[in-house]
Amino acid sequence: MILELATIDVNEHAEAEFEAIVAAARPLFARANGFRSFELRRSVEIPRRYVLLIGWATLEDHTVAFRQSGDCAEWRRLVAPVLARPPVVDHAETVPIA
Repeated sequence: MILELATIDVNEHAEAEFEAIVAAARPLFARANGFRSFELRRSVEIPRRYVLLIGWATLEDHTVAFRQSGDCAEWRRLVAPVLARPPVVDHAETVPIA
């Protein structure tokens, strides 16, 4: 599984609106091919900063299939008004530790 880690800074006083947008947008991700999990975390030190964690079966499920979909375009349309800057997106894979 690939974990997408999207670090998202929102505009001042837009935290509640952003959280509502993420909750409403979850189905856009959930119906995507390869979708595995979805979780939102909020920074304790910087309350306007969030990390959206989305599990995908493969990297391409996110970077190709989802990003080229209408659902991704809708996500971007919904979230754009509250973003302080473009999200920083990384992908991680599990490292086996004995």
